[in-house]
Amino acid sequence: MAARPSTAAPADAYSHRLRVRYAETDQMGRAHHGSYVLYLEDARTRMMAASGCSYAELERRGFGLVVREVSLRYRNAAFYDEELDVLTWVGALRGASVGIDYRVVRASDGLVVADGSTHLACVDLREDPPSVRPLPEDVVACFERAPGVGG
Repeated sequence: MAARPSTAAPADAYSHRLRVRYAETDQMGRAHHGSYVLYLEDARTRMMAASGCSYAELERRGFGLVVREVSLRYRNAAFYDEELDVLTWVGALRGASVGIDYRVVRASDGLVVADGSTHLACVDLREDPPSVRPLPEDVVACFERAPGVGG
């Protein structure tokens, strides 16, 4: 069973602004539900970079963060060319995994569009098949510097 996304963003949540592109909309003119997973990924990797942790550098070192679970709750529609703010924060940090929570809001009026969460596991990409490994200490420190670190 999927974890429920958080219901409130902390005051210090990382904010990433994006614009809904035409290619991301469905026949009804709304942002397609599948586009939100990309929005979350973009916000997550930018939050990591802002906290001093480059995902590309992590992979060059032989580690990856694989998504084990995604949860989304759609609340209101977003439309082509609207600006959205993806609020992003660390919800949980444990050994080999990290949970990231999100709230997507329409920039023009703050209307909540969606809530989401992703749970990621650290794997050693140098092994075949990759195996779960504890998060490197510097990556843990990066996530501890990130907004909203929870239990």
